[in-house]
Amino acid sequence: MSEPMTAAQLVEMLTSRPGYTSSVGTRVLFAEPGRVHLALDRRPDLLQFSGFFHGGVIAGLADHAAGGAVTTALPTGRIAVTVDLHINFLSPADGQSIIAKAKAIQVGKTVSVANVEVMTQGNGEERLCAFCTVTLRTVDMPSKGAR
Repeated sequence: MSEPMTAAQLVEMLTSRPGYTSSVGTRVLFAEPGRVHLALDRRPDLLQFSGFFHGGVIAGLADHAAGGAVTTALPTGRIAVTVDLHINFLSPADGQSIIAKAKAIQVGKTVSVANVEVMTQGNGEERLCAFCTVTLRTVDMPSKGAR
């Protein structure tokens, strides 16, 4: 019988699967049960017309980080999927990267909630650019070949 995955292995596995998170270059910086930090580096295709990270990209990173934070706190074989996401954009994400720092604040059998702070990072500084609350539903982990 194989050992269960660590939180970091689980988040790496979910992030590296083909799809949005891998195609935009999402990096896992930190993962432990109930907490996940993800990052995206600045690329022209992730920016809006003024040269800042696009709001949809920021929300996407926050969404994936929240899902990771809750999933790492769930029993093996279960995964969290978003049912509601509320985001407040506080300042332009004008750094060289953005970092989503997610924390599961309530993990239930069917419904969970996570908070996410999204930081913009550049020139040795880190500044809060968005705050997000995500409600997630617990479902069975899809098989590897599932669509």
